[in-house]
Amino acid sequence: MMPFLHIDLLELILKGLLIGIIASAPMGPVGILCIQRTLNKGRWYGFVTGIGAAVSDIIYALITGLGMSFVMDFITNPTNKFILQLSGSIVLLLFGIYCFRSDPRKNMHKSSQSKGTLWHNALTAFLVTFSNPLIIFLFIACYAQFAFVVPHHPVEMTLGYMSLISGALLWWYGLTWLVDKVRAKFDMNGIQIINRIIGGLVIVFSFAMLIGTVFNLYTIHY
Repeated sequence: MMPFLHIDLLELILKGLLIGIIASAPMGPVGILCIQRTLNKGRWYGFVTGIGAAVSDIIYALITGLGMSFVMDFITNPTNKFILQLSGSIVLLLFGIYCFRSDPRKNMHKSSQSKGTLWHNALTAFLVTFSNPLIIFLFIACYAQFAFVVPHHPVEMTLGYMSLISGALLWWYGLTWLVDKVRAKFDMNGIQIINRIIGGLVIVFSFAMLIGTVFNLYTIHY
């Protein structure tokens, strides 16, 4: 039987928002597509592209959470928990370094000049994102680091997953708003700048979490 877990709802919501942003922010194929569509078709075409990506992300987030819920006895063991959180911090650190050093412009494809419907733009973004299941490893790292999965608490976990997709949508809304506001001055170099800022923030954040895990400078309450 699982031990009683005290769950701080505000903390769970903040974790979900942060995980949603971390999963969405790097400038992969969909991020570039979102920016291109914002510039070429308009802000809302860019935003529905982000919505399509967010739907794919939440599916993989649910799959990851479901899988981890079956091994909670292993995860909640103090030694295993420490190892998982340490591994999660290292994975996030490597992920941040990769984002900072990579140049997403090398993998750019010319965006279609035909606007299409909002539904079509969302669907194509969903398919592009869903075709990359490697994001599961990012979710595993985030879940391990933030102790996000709390099984046998469906209401709280539903709130957590809603926060996760809200974080993703918040990112796509903010990105399309920014690109739309500076469209006259925005060029493809801006994609590289955004990616480096994101990578730098992830590096700093994950390094702080790594130090905190090693020296037990922070606690995660259940």
